[in-house]
Amino acid sequence: MTPALGMFLFFVAITLVITYWAARRSRGATAFFTASRRITGWQNGVAVAGDYMSAASFLGIAGLIAFFGYDGFMFSVGWLVAYLTVLLVVAEPLRNAGKYTMADVLAYRLNPRPVRAMASLSTLTVSTFYMIAQMVGAGALVALLLGSSHITYHTAVIGVGVLMIIYVVFGGMLATTWVQIIKAILLIAGTILLSLMVLAHFGWSLGNFFDAVTRVSYHDKGNLVTKNFLQPGLRYIAPYGPLDLISLGMALVFGTAGLPHILVRFYTVPDARTARVSVVWAMILIGSFYIMTTFLGFGAATIVGRDHIAAHGGNNMSAPLLAQALGGDIFFAFIASIAFATILAVVAGLSASTSFAHDFYTNVIHKGVERAPGEEVRVARITAFFVGAIAIGIAILLGKDANVAFLVALAFAVAASANLPVIVLSLFWKRFNTSGAVAGLAVGLIASIALIMISPSIMKVDPPGTAAAARHLIQRPPIFPLENPGIVSIPLGFLAAIIGTFLRREAKAEERFAELVVRANTGLGAERAVQE
Repeated sequence: MTPALGMFLFFVAITLVITYWAARRSRGATAFFTASRRITGWQNGVAVAGDYMSAASFLGIAGLIAFFGYDGFMFSVGWLVAYLTVLLVVAEPLRNAGKYTMADVLAYRLNPRPVRAMASLSTLTVSTFYMIAQMVGAGALVALLLGSSHITYHTAVIGVGVLMIIYVVFGGMLATTWVQIIKAILLIAGTILLSLMVLAHFGWSLGNFFDAVTRVSYHDKGNLVTKNFLQPGLRYIAPYGPLDLISLGMALVFGTAGLPHILVRFYTVPDARTARVSVVWAMILIGSFYIMTTFLGFGAATIVGRDHIAAHGGNNMSAPLLAQALGGDIFFAFIASIAFATILAVVAGLSASTSFAHDFYTNVIHKGVERAPGEEVRVARITAFFVGAIAIGIAILLGKDANVAFLVALAFAVAASANLPVIVLSLFWKRFNTSGAVAGLAVGLIASIALIMISPSIMKVDPPGTAAAARHLIQRPPIFPLENPGIVSIPLGFLAAIIGTFLRREAKAEERFAELVVRANTGLGAERAVQE
């Protein structure tokens, strides 16, 4: 057994013990879906940070910076700024106006059945995208650590997927919260240590560090080139590069406030003030981490080298290979085990199963009536199996060469296009009604996915037999030129919601708007709704 595998198995053992402990305390829907709303501000903030700083951050962003310098760092900027939208727009109103899911807020003053059906579909889509990225990261990491002769990429993906399902099915929100807290602490500690080792390598001089970043050499199309990684243009090049970067920024900044697995976190705290406190905690941790991705990515580019990274697992392996170069095999094992931990995106699976069970099964199919005690929780657990299986299957299809940060950015684009417009308009526009919500969710969802399917992410002509050819599923010139659809799909989501609203009036929606405003801002009636 390798040291990395041993450390990871130790982490898995601890989290399984936590899951067992949580399972004995997760009695009833409120306990399973929201941990009985007893999570404190700092606990929820650290858990949010843990869920947010996923494999996309630790593996994907470090890899993008190592390969594309400044352009890769723009991912870090977008993810950091995004939490301002959560803090200022959605955290408090969601906590006060909802019960278990995003759809609770929409159904408060709109016709619940069509709204919940569309919201459930959107949640399942976004959560599945997010989970796929973690599965890809899992397979790539294990392939690097153990080699295909021991554990294949497919086996690793299946193994991590099964772990995620176990956490969700048996532990519920309480278990997933503590798994994320442990993960966040390990990740921050490992990132700080690795960043300090990078600085030590350059004599504790930021000047020496950034001077090296301006002269990074690697082979491009067989030729040795030297590039300044502090200048833009390595990834986002003309003619569509600037638009693609803007589109990415829009998806990240607006998508966070529409991510289902982030939104459900605000239902785990006792009141709105604690929700705000948890966001502040999350911003501090997330901000610190994303600043340190500078040292991870640029350190890998200058110390390890882009060519070596490409030959030993691809850009997702930049941070673990940097650890190996600076601290040897033991430190490599420590950082790799942390990377394993980041892959366990359990809350994404929980949000998907919660939405299906609560929104679709109970409130759409059975019109809000739970036919037997505990039925909603049982349906959520069954859904977790299916969502996990779908994510595993697609991750195997995509293969280990897909960049996990990019995959997660697509999930953000769908969330920003479908979920955010209807959340914002429902909370702040009196005229907004059911037809607007359904139109916004449907158009945002369809537009974002359709544009992804005809974009360079899926369609591209690559040399036969290359890793790129395996990564792009359709070998044809892309129809839509941008990798991220946000710049088109987000306005379409808002426009559809507005046009749909003006197609008809809905007296009930307008009458209950004042009540929603009072509850969203004061929390009056929130606890009674949860108990019901």
